[in-house]
Amino acid sequence: MAGRSADDDDRGGTVVTPSAEFPPLTPAEVDALRRVGAHWRVGVPPTLPVDPTLDRYRHRPTPGRFSRLAPIALFRPAPGAPAGRDGLVAAEPANQPDSPLGRRLGRVRRVLLGPPLASAAVLHERMRKLVALPVLSSDLLSSVAYGPEALLTVLVLAGSGALGLALPLSAGLVLLMVAVGISYRQTIPAYPHGAGSYLVAGDNLGVGAGLTAAAGLMLDYVLTVSVSIAAGVHAITSALPGLTPFTVPLGVLVILLLLAGNLRGVRAAGNLFVLPTYAFVAAVLGLLVVGYLRAAGRGFAPVAPPVVPATQGLGLLLVLRAFASGAVSMTGIEAVSNAVPAFRTPEWRNARTTLAWMVAMLVVLFAGLTLLIHLAGLVPRPGETLLSQLARVTFPTGPWYAVVQVTTALILLLAANTAFNDFPRLLFFMARAGHAPRRFLHLGDRLAFGNGLVALAATAVVVFVAFGGHTGKLIPLYAVGVFLAFTLSQSGMVVHWRRHRGDGWRRRALVNGVGAILSGLVLLTAAVAKFTEGAWVVVVAVPLLVLLFDRIHRHYCTLHAALALRSPSSDPAPPAVVCGPAAGPPEPVAAPADRPVEGGELPQELRHLVVVPVVRLNRASMRALAYAVSLGRPTLAVHLAPEDAEADRFREQWRAWGDHVRLETIVSPYRAVVGPLAHYLEALQAAAPELVLTVVVPEVVLRRPWHRLLHSRTGQRLRRALRALPGVVVTTVPVHVPD
Repeated sequence: MAGRSADDDDRGGTVVTPSAEFPPLTPAEVDALRRVGAHWRVGVPPTLPVDPTLDRYRHRPTPGRFSRLAPIALFRPAPGAPAGRDGLVAAEPANQPDSPLGRRLGRVRRVLLGPPLASAAVLHERMRKLVALPVLSSDLLSSVAYGPEALLTVLVLAGSGALGLALPLSAGLVLLMVAVGISYRQTIPAYPHGAGSYLVAGDNLGVGAGLTAAAGLMLDYVLTVSVSIAAGVHAITSALPGLTPFTVPLGVLVILLLLAGNLRGVRAAGNLFVLPTYAFVAAVLGLLVVGYLRAAGRGFAPVAPPVVPATQGLGLLLVLRAFASGAVSMTGIEAVSNAVPAFRTPEWRNARTTLAWMVAMLVVLFAGLTLLIHLAGLVPRPGETLLSQLARVTFPTGPWYAVVQVTTALILLLAANTAFNDFPRLLFFMARAGHAPRRFLHLGDRLAFGNGLVALAATAVVVFVAFGGHTGKLIPLYAVGVFLAFTLSQSGMVVHWRRHRGDGWRRRALVNGVGAILSGLVLLTAAVAKFTEGAWVVVVAVPLLVLLFDRIHRHYCTLHAALALRSPSSDPAPPAVVCGPAAGPPEPVAAPADRPVEGGELPQELRHLVVVPVVRLNRASMRALAYAVSLGRPTLAVHLAPEDAEADRFREQWRAWGDHVRLETIVSPYRAVVGPLAHYLEALQAAAPELVLTVVVPEVVLRRPWHRLLHSRTGQRLRRALRALPGVVVTTVPVHVPD
């Protein structure tokens, strides 16, 4: 199919898999691995003292100390693995914690979120069109509940006479909706692996443009949750004014409920949101039908609106502000292009069909409500939404007003689910490219991106609380980020069509070009007209986020260079990866001739010295010394004493033991332990940089948490201090104290 990316066939149309956080080695890395392996000299491998297959076919192991389940119940042979060969699969009980508290919390988690899902179930978690439509369109469709009101709220500042401009401005917005919808409809088959604006802009305009689009989308998703919840709570308080003082607690509670619902997985979350979305659409369509029938009874003559005095002059800037405010009705139109892999196969075709349905429903509801509000002569007023006023006028008696308000509140509260669906996926694609923390690649036990969901919920709660749950305060921040992503995405698609030049590329480039121009005009209008109202926050936040993404990328690039395999010294040095700019992949350069302290990758390259810190001679220190000597490497014991007299006493005890290991005593007159020992080991390593120091630390393990309060945590502090030293390996030898 024309317009598909080159890597689509290789990825089967989707890259969202549980294995994404374990990327395969590149051919160059595999070649370096072969070179390193060819130089390993380990002799004849000794026979293992235990069967790694758990002797699965002959004996049944007895239950262990920490679990009532035998190990054989926790693991089973991998499909196709022959007897005596490696290959085990961890059963579900293997994931359960050993402590009683952990097991109780696990049962609570299972009740709230459901049982864990196997990795193979990822294909079954995808959505069909009738489920994907309410899940991905809840944000877009719910915006009609506050989009027309946002437009009229600005126009009414010029007095009730300016309200007539709502119809031509709404016609312009409808044109913009159709243009952007068609543009994204072309984006879906061209990029069927998802990621929307971030990937499109990055592929065609450069990584910097992609990160800018990602920053805009991330802000949009956070504001989507905050604005949707604020509007939903406002709809509730419009019908029940007594709940107004509880606006913030109600909003936070709803965000947490949405988080819990989405942590249950894509399909489970979709099933939760199907009925409210369709009920809202049915309720608004019923409102439109009854409202237009009433308007037809009076010959479609508009009701004169109440006289509202002007507080501002009617000028171009006010009109542009009104248009930008009404454009918030388009937020969420990009949701389908971001979530293409969440659809059932064929993903791109089902996604494109769903997007067409969404845009058609948006146009009908937005245009129908705007015209009906004009015919009813309604104006925005504090304390009650325009949709609530329209429902009261249309349904003066009967239960239908309550139906409209309930469904509106539900769709507004659940509209945040679109952000919960797309925000973690955006972070997934960014993390895969190294521009976001890699923990966002992880699929939780319900095959949901739990880390991304929690990050979104936490950020949205902070924004919601900071703005007191007021929709009017949040709306000015809303349009800049999303239209920034729209503009970059559509501009990237123009470059994409020009680059590939398939059949009909000029027509497709023209469609995306129109979408880019219109989106850019709205972006410029929103940024300028609403700058002092709060849009400056987004204008400042976007470059700061891009800078953060760049720093994350540089860290991962440096990490990759530090962990890249290097060929042995006898081979010609291949290129080694070092950190490059965020605007491109890591660049290969020649590996340095001198190997770092931790550069040994062959067994014969390593020279060992085992160091055992000994506080006093007891069972814990004896076990640590025995373990160290059993390794067959040179061993040194180190004792820190607060004064000379104690050092002399310890040396006498050491000779009484038999002086089996070389002892070095260090007098610490200021009674510090961790610092002098860490500096002593650092000095040893500096004196012989080729040495690998293995520090064996004895540790007493206590069963009950409150017992730990009775003991110092010197061992843990020592481990933390030693881990910062290059060329030092820290090993802990535990001694468990019974209850």
